[in-house]
Amino acid sequence: MIENVHSDQVASLPLPLPHGTRAGDYVFISGQVAVRPDGGTVIGDFDTEARVVLDNVRAVCRAAGGDLGDVCKVTAFLLNATLFDPFNEIYREYFADPLPARSTVLAPLSNPDLRIEVEAIAHIPRTA
Repeated sequence: MIENVHSDQVASLPLPLPHGTRAGDYVFISGQVAVRPDGGTVIGDFDTEARVVLDNVRAVCRAAGGDLGDVCKVTAFLLNATLFDPFNEIYREYFADPLPARSTVLAPLSNPDLRIEVEAIAHIPRTA
């Protein structure tokens, strides 16, 4: 059975996508961008932007009953290669060993003011 995962800590955008989708013991977290729970978009400061994105990923994990330690795969989309090193520094604040598998893709994002989007897959077994 597939079901949507919703976090009150993540803004609901007027788009046809849930915060995440649970399929069995796996949670697929939709691409998260730097939108705060109140709907405000973080622009201009990459460090804050990246932290809000990763906070959103964590919030969806928590809404599914887990946390970032349950993430087994991360895909990060960065606007340009100069953001790779700053993102790695912030990423290390959020993820510890064993680190999830990760891909980083350079790509334009749907909002031209944004520089990062992160999607993830977490293994969060259902509680009995």
